[in-house]
Amino acid sequence: MTSLPENNQSKTGKTGQPQGNPLFPVFLKLNQLHTVLIGAGNIGLEKLAAILQNSPEAKVTVIALTIIPEVYALATESEAVSIVQKSFADTDLDEADIVVAATNNPELNDFIRASARSRRLLVNIADKPDLCDFYLGSIVQKGDLKIAISTNGKSPTIAKRLKEVLNEALPDELDTTLQQMSRLRDTLSGNFADKVKALNEITSVLVSGQVTKNDNNGD
Repeated sequence: MTSLPENNQSKTGKTGQPQGNPLFPVFLKLNQLHTVLIGAGNIGLEKLAAILQNSPEAKVTVIALTIIPEVYALATESEAVSIVQKSFADTDLDEADIVVAATNNPELNDFIRASARSRRLLVNIADKPDLCDFYLGSIVQKGDLKIAISTNGKSPTIAKRLKEVLNEALPDELDTTLQQMSRLRDTLSGNFADKVKALNEITSVLVSGQVTKNDNNGD
């Protein structure tokens, strides 16, 4: 295994765990939350596409004075997306759970952030990592398997390339394995700890890289 140069070795904190990206990854049920997206230009289109690609039933309200046709077209693909053509106002966040600012106006972005923070809402400001409470990371998906990639806002380009690598490396059959494991779990008896132990034993071959062969002529 290749080692990092000594001056690039990961530092460890008080818990003995490596320090680095401090972000805590979560997966949100956006169909149960209300996302307010401000901005409907190319940046807004990118954000809306990312949201709907990962959460097709996400409840989203898009607010913008100027709206490009592509945003309208994408919004029509989901009944849970609504568009309000108007300038942003502080009261637009009264019913919001999550806020995404996708404008190219720094002053407006600052106003949106202040409005969101005053309501204790999580906010994402496009292309401004230092103003974000959360990031929309690169996602690799194989059916029910979903992997989120974060570079702590340092390099979206690297995240994009890693997404391409993982998407190519992970077989589509992984989703079939997930479904089989889910059905198998339902057949197991015992308490939670017993089930976890059994599943760990069954799936150990996936991480060990070893497959047990029968000595009877491979049968």
